[in-house]
Amino acid sequence: MTTFSLVRHGRTPWQDENRYAGVSDIALTDTGRAQARSLAAWAASRPAEEAFAGIWSSTLQRAVDTAAPAAETLGLTLATDARLGEVDFGQGEGMTRAEMDERFPEEAAAHFSHPGVIPLPGGEPGSTAIARGSDALREIEAAFPDGHVLVVSHGTLIRLLLCALLWIDIDRYRTVFPAIANGSVTTVRIEGHRAELLDLNVVPPAAG
Repeated sequence: MTTFSLVRHGRTPWQDENRYAGVSDIALTDTGRAQARSLAAWAASRPAEEAFAGIWSSTLQRAVDTAAPAAETLGLTLATDARLGEVDFGQGEGMTRAEMDERFPEEAAAHFSHPGVIPLPGGEPGSTAIARGSDALREIEAAFPDGHVLVVSHGTLIRLLLCALLWIDIDRYRTVFPAIANGSVTTVRIEGHRAELLDLNVVPPAAG
């Protein structure tokens, strides 16, 4: 079985304003960079039986910059995969919920009533995001059938993937998994169509 430690990237300026950042390439804040250092220290502190065999991230800069310190600390080459990127929020990119309610109220209401199935206008359906993210995880699983892999990705994609892996209705991702903290680690063990949730939303202690 392959063990995946799924990490949400560090904090960004848009999160300080509650703005939706999907495919937009937003940089980390100072807090986000500190979270990346904490992740690196945590990854290096794993006991031998939990040591990481590989490290991946999405191609978005906030994920790459979160993963890079861990890769350097572990002496591993960071691999990137666009399929691990965040859900595309379409016209909602860069907006707050209040702004969406004002600019396209009917479409926003439909989305937030069924967030896994109905995308924001011009956005990506949850099922599409799950398909690409799952394909990426399956390829990593095939490469490391008995390994432990660190994957830095994004909050909405991680929650959708958890629902798919654990056979939970994807429209419930916001209620079953209401928050994935920046820099937090969620660990799952996968073998074929079987998945076990080992840890959820574990925040590494501050480095130093």
